[in-house]
Amino acid sequence: MHDPHEPSGNEPPADVPATMGLGRLAATVERLRREVREAHAAADGRALIELAKGILVERLGCNPAEAARQLAGLAEKAGLSPLELAADIVNQAARDRMTQAAGEFLSAATGDGDAEKLSVAVRLRTAESGALAAADTQAVAESLLEHALVPLGAHAVAVWAAGMDASLTLAGSAGFGEEEARRWRYVPPGVATPARQALLERRAVWWTDLSRTGLPSVGHRRDAAEGRVALPAGTGGRVLGVLEIAWPHPVPPQPPQVERQVEALAELAAHTLETGSRPVAYEPGSELVDLADGLHDSALVLRPHLDADGRLADFRIHHVNGEFVDFAGRPRGMVMGTLLLESYPMSAGEGGLYEKVERVYATGEPFRAERMTLTALVDEVPLSVVASVSISRVGEDVLLVWRVMDEAARLANLLQHAQRLGRVGAFEENAVTGGVVWSEQMYTLHGLPATEPPIPLQRLPRHAHPDDGVALGRFLRTLLHHRRPASTAFRLQRPDGVARHIRVVAEPVLDSDGTLLAVRGAFQDVSAQHWTEVALAATRDQLAHSEQQASERNRLALQLQNAIMPPTRGPFEAFNLKIAVRYRPAEEEHSVGGDWYDALVLPSKQVLLSVGDVAGHGIEAATGMVVLRNALRGLATTGAGPAQLLTWLNLVAHQLTEQITATAVCALFDPETGVMRWARAGHLPPIQIRSGTPTELPMISGMMLGVLAEVEYEEGAHRLEQGDVLLMYTDGLIERRDRSLQHSQQHLLRVAGEPGPTLEERLDHLLTHSRSDTDDDTCLIGIEYR
Repeated sequence: MHDPHEPSGNEPPADVPATMGLGRLAATVERLRREVREAHAAADGRALIELAKGILVERLGCNPAEAARQLAGLAEKAGLSPLELAADIVNQAARDRMTQAAGEFLSAATGDGDAEKLSVAVRLRTAESGALAAADTQAVAESLLEHALVPLGAHAVAVWAAGMDASLTLAGSAGFGEEEARRWRYVPPGVATPARQALLERRAVWWTDLSRTGLPSVGHRRDAAEGRVALPAGTGGRVLGVLEIAWPHPVPPQPPQVERQVEALAELAAHTLETGSRPVAYEPGSELVDLADGLHDSALVLRPHLDADGRLADFRIHHVNGEFVDFAGRPRGMVMGTLLLESYPMSAGEGGLYEKVERVYATGEPFRAERMTLTALVDEVPLSVVASVSISRVGEDVLLVWRVMDEAARLANLLQHAQRLGRVGAFEENAVTGGVVWSEQMYTLHGLPATEPPIPLQRLPRHAHPDDGVALGRFLRTLLHHRRPASTAFRLQRPDGVARHIRVVAEPVLDSDGTLLAVRGAFQDVSAQHWTEVALAATRDQLAHSEQQASERNRLALQLQNAIMPPTRGPFEAFNLKIAVRYRPAEEEHSVGGDWYDALVLPSKQVLLSVGDVAGHGIEAATGMVVLRNALRGLATTGAGPAQLLTWLNLVAHQLTEQITATAVCALFDPETGVMRWARAGHLPPIQIRSGTPTELPMISGMMLGVLAEVEYEEGAHRLEQGDVLLMYTDGLIERRDRSLQHSQQHLLRVAGEPGPTLEERLDHLLTHSRSDTDDDTCLIGIEYR
């Protein structure tokens, strides 16, 4: 019987109730979230309807209840929902950018364009209602995403607040994870991001695929293809922040209607940032005026001046400090209270002062310039000065500071820059009081802060390398005792442990009686010059050693080559063949190459004829030539044909050497039949002269040696007739830098056809009239069949 206390096997596992409980809990949470979202959407919609009712109350002069009945009745007659009609009423009353965005859809739509226009209007006005009712910027971002951006296919939005230093703070976001939003809470100034680009350029910037730009941003993975747009959000000429919208996929160029929509949303974000970022107890200019009055340079506090439409038109000079000096010569009273373009109309040019002020006010990024030309009109005559300029935004105002550089200031500034670039520091030491004055660069050379006292000349040896004490003592005696100009070089030991090579030049200042009053001079850091000279000396030694090694290698290569192939070799006969050889070495010893020739009677009574050319020059080419020439000799004793011999020789070049490459022609002449079998490995074919007419033997295929491990070579056969002459040569005979190889071959055929009394004289004639200009070595074999 079944024990009632044991599981029956049909009952669910023990963990099923827990799993079912978690599923019900998750479903409940999701339902509550959906209800919250629906409640928020309904609240936003009610806010839009209430706004429309308020407009009807004002226009019809009725009470709210009558306005509600009028709204419901008009919606029923128009066949619209109350929410759609409310959006249309608000658009007609507002005539703002959101109205323009919805109107553009109406003009561009066909068929059901009215429905599309109303849909856009409802989305934008609902987003506006939610933003205006939101408690913070985070809620604004969520309303923008839910009501206006999700229908456009976007999946995330970020609202950035711009700081006075062009930094960015993430004021609100939606669609990004909480951890990602925390990680991007603050972006310091100078970091390149899409939002910073829109801030500095002050225009909407679209990216079809942000991953192609390499710009980092919130929620963006470098390997993810996604579209982005960043728009400056500002009012009255000032960019308060940036609205950044993200799509989960690449976004093609959008129509103007969509661009107007996102611009309207950026304007809404600007309103949110403006109302949420202003300090509670802020009075423009109060602290800034005190700051300007404490400066020793000319300072102006500028306040934005807006036109009737709320756009930036100019800047009013709210305050000028007591140190203010107008470079046009006007008193402070004539400048204070005027507009910037009224007092300085010449600053309105491109790249001028006004444009810099406007940019700083818009973006918050400060501007600094060591030298800037400022121009003013004096009796209709432009007057220009050069000044150092500093512009900063402080709250709602702009602080403009300038320092006009007179001739003395210009020369002092020029001298300071020259000392910095030349790593030169100046000093003056009073011989009566012992006081020492250093220029700014002297502290830098000595590695000392400007608060440290300067080092007198008498204590200079304590800060120098001990080995330089004698030179410094001679310098001081000449300068202080003999009172003559002096100079020396020494190694300065700085407190930070860095040793610098310094050259000091000084001269005494004497009165009319010859009494020493002071010593003036300069220190120059010549460390770079010193180490350059050391490096050059080492390089010269290394170069001399390398040249000696190269000369020795070339000498050995030349000796090796001459030992194997002497420049001339008298004619010799083999059966019914007369063979003559000529070898012309390279004109320069360093150009010793790897050309070779060979003529040998084999044990099979056949005659081996070959020429070849190893790529390169020097000892490597010469030794490679020896390897291939001797290998071919040994392989030829096997009785194999020319094609097989080149196949084996290719293996030698590719595997048994340092992978040298070469070209070659190999031929075997059978004296009994008069037939010459031959093969080529990337080499020029032999030339036959028959009855005074030169022609090349028919071309056969064959790759140069050493390129591939396995190569098959084609073999050709040619029967010689009595009186025929064959010429085998390397390319050093015909190569030119200004002619093609085909052109040089044609010239060689013409010269070869000229008659010669003997075979040797024919070869000498070819070498003499060769037009080659590459100074390469040359091998030439002549075979005459009798």
